Amino acid sequence: MIYFTSDLHLGHRTVLKHRTDFATIDDMNEAFIRDINDTVTGKDTLYILGDLSYRISPEDANDMIRQMNGRKILIRGNHDPEYDPSLFEEIADYLEFKYDHRIYIMMHYPLVCWKQMRHGSVQLHGHIHSSPKYNEHNHGLGRLQYDVGVDANNYRPVSIDEIAAWAASSPWEDYDGINHHAERYED
Repeated sequence: MIYFTSDLHLGHRTVLKHRTDFATIDDMNEAFIRDINDTVTGKDTLYILGDLSYRISPEDANDMIRQMNGRKILIRGNHDPEYDPSLFEEIADYLEFKYDHRIYIMMHYPLVCWKQMRHGSVQLHGHIHSSPKYNEHNHGLGRLQYDVGVDANNYRPVSIDEIAAWAASSPWEDYDGINHHAERYED
């Protein structure tokens, strides 16, 4: 199975002001690692769309990453130090893949537009620390943009099947046949 998460901010004490479910930073770190390991197996792939840790040493972050199940792929965020690259299958700023006839675009930041967005592609991102209402709102608008961050997903990784079902049930409409570049380039 494929899973996604973002914006864990392991080690970031200040984030506890907004994550009031946790008494200490150690409680938060342990809960996130436990939630990942309760969901993700060693055979699964876990895409981490940035901001895995913040204001802790790369060594401490690497120790926590080693505790997480799954084949890990990192999409760098604005708070990611130089982790041990051997802990990840891949480290990139942007990735895309196809699943069940749909393109998925992954970047830490939410985009205004993305590849094939007018033809049903989904942009997965983090960065904004939204609530679950953000994904519900986008779904209702037919906007195929999903925040995989822990704050938007009850502090747990979200599966590709959950996101695919979310996208399939959206009122999104294909804009096939409309070429917004045509007038600009015609002689």
